[in-house]
Amino acid sequence: MRAYILVHALPGKAAGLAAKIRGVRGITAADAVTGDYDVIASCEVADVKTLGDLILDGLHRIEGIEKTSTCIVVS
Repeated sequence: MRAYILVHALPGKAAGLAAKIRGVRGITAADAVTGDYDVIASCEVADVKTLGDLILDGLHRIEGIEKTSTCIVVS
């Protein structure tokens, strides 16, 4: 399954965050962007549990991430 993860960074922490996110297993791309979010990442995982693990044990442990929103690809 594929998903997009929209990332809000803590103030002053956006620089370099995309590169750190790219290092998380399962992340296929991560780009710093302008607009409502600071980074948009894409991932490919086996199932919803693995997606949850990627977010909770991978992304949320990276310093500078304030919160995430996940969009699961349906088609």
